[in-house]
Amino acid sequence: MTELLSPAAFEAELRAIGERQYHDLHPFHQLLHGGKLAKGQIQAWALNRFYYQVSIPRKDLSIMARMDDPALRRTWLQRVLDHDGLGVDGQVDESKVGGIERWLRLTDGLGLDRDYVISLEGLLPATRYAVDAYVHFVRDHSLLEAVASSLTELFAPSIHRERIAGFEQNYSFANDATLSYFRKRLTEAPRDVEFGLQYVLDNARTREQQNQCLRALRFKTELLWAQLDALHHAYVTPALIPPGAFVPADMDAPRYTR
Repeated sequence: MTELLSPAAFEAELRAIGERQYHDLHPFHQLLHGGKLAKGQIQAWALNRFYYQVSIPRKDLSIMARMDDPALRRTWLQRVLDHDGLGVDGQVDESKVGGIERWLRLTDGLGLDRDYVISLEGLLPATRYAVDAYVHFVRDHSLLEAVASSLTELFAPSIHRERIAGFEQNYSFANDATLSYFRKRLTEAPRDVEFGLQYVLDNARTREQQNQCLRALRFKTELLWAQLDALHHAYVTPALIPPGAFVPADMDAPRYTR
């Protein structure tokens, strides 16, 4: 297929990727949102997901480094600020709190030691490799492909709404602080994706470029899925926790041995 897709058809192809393979379909998320996971399993998810959160600004700065247009850089910079925040140490201004701090409020509420979370010592090996693969993808591929890989934000608001409702209904740790990351993303993600989607539609000017964008978005959905595969294998079934990874206090899981 070499014929250039119309903007509407191209957007439909991008959105179809999420309908087929976004990680809201993963069994781990269904357990998480349905109140079927123990506290330790949720701790493991939040701990591992933190590495993704702290890597997003690195990814976005890599994208900005290849933008020649100052106006484009200024627009993309908002993504970095959304995660890193604008606050000053020791001063609390909720309007300037970033996504990383909001995620740490979730891990705080789950009873995880903040220094341990930040140290990244308890990560699953697959988490580290999957997230690093995303950062490397953005660094090594074209600017257009890098922007296209961010379009999982097309599908994010629905998963955040589902998560907020599921957590509030099923888990005692759910409160304004622990859910603040997800509530904030309900407004941030649509703004980001409106710009990113328009950039991709405007700049994918050949069928090969459109195909590159579709592959980039599939890659992103696959690495998000791979992270949940690893969590499910380590903490749900067969519940085999790799050496060095976080071990929940409420989970007597078998370990890998020689």
